Amino acid sequence: MFSGSLVAIATPMKHDGALDLAAWSRLIDFHLQHGTSGIVVGGTTGESATLTDAELMELAERACIQVARRVAVIVGAGSSSTALTVERVRRLSQLPIDGLLLVTPAYNKPSQEGLYRHFSAAAEAATVPIVLYNVPSRTAVDMLPATVARLAQLRRIVAVKEAFAQVERIRELKRVCPPGFTVLSGDDATAREAALAGAAGVISVTANVAPRPMADMMAAAARGERDLAERLDAPLAGLHRALFLEANPIPVKWALARMGLIDRGIRLPLTELDARHHAALTSALREAGVLGD
Repeated sequence: MFSGSLVAIATPMKHDGALDLAAWSRLIDFHLQHGTSGIVVGGTTGESATLTDAELMELAERACIQVARRVAVIVGAGSSSTALTVERVRRLSQLPIDGLLLVTPAYNKPSQEGLYRHFSAAAEAATVPIVLYNVPSRTAVDMLPATVARLAQLRRIVAVKEAFAQVERIRELKRVCPPGFTVLSGDDATAREAALAGAAGVISVTANVAPRPMADMMAAAARGERDLAERLDAPLAGLHRALFLEANPIPVKWALARMGLIDRGIRLPLTELDARHHAALTSALREAGVLGD
């Protein structure tokens, strides 16, 4: 259902932290023009932890109108509370979106059974497809492939974004999940190998600033063209690293501002990229071919 290079899109903000809706429209146009196959609104890169429900709804509504079904629109609805997640799922399911992204609950560290019950409750409330999201480095819990396979039996749960940065995890998910269940990479640095191992695509941070290179690289990997995929990914390797010099989305928002696509607003407790990283990130943007001299 979901494939290719989907962007975990940053949320543009003004210097005071208010949403910059004009820049939001520019970013969506940027992706529509450069091969991105899906817009993921209100994920980690979109500063989901600091968005209000009303802001998330407005961003999603505007994305749906502007995209007009040309690419997929997926909206982040996860939280550490099952009750709150279920309520968000019900509300967001009323929009003309293509799916919901539900991250594993952060901080409270549920068991595998707790994860199953959490996502089962969300699936019962949903009327649109659900993409599970496993990102142990940020949530302190790892949803194991056996749990994903169990959840994949539920009607609304159609995919997983796997950010455990080992390709063997992708292979294991492909082995244990039913045919037709979609596995997406959630790690840019290993996305090429993930696609060659059977992942249908990536939900990408790098695609924020290099949408066409990411789309082309993932398309080559999906066709099994290893040599071409490696050649296309090589100029992006430094960017995959540099966009995590500080916590995401600090570097990518600085990069987007450097490219003139957004203002430099970011919400506390995140702060602007430290000056000591500016040269390295600028160099990576130039190496990737997305920033001139």
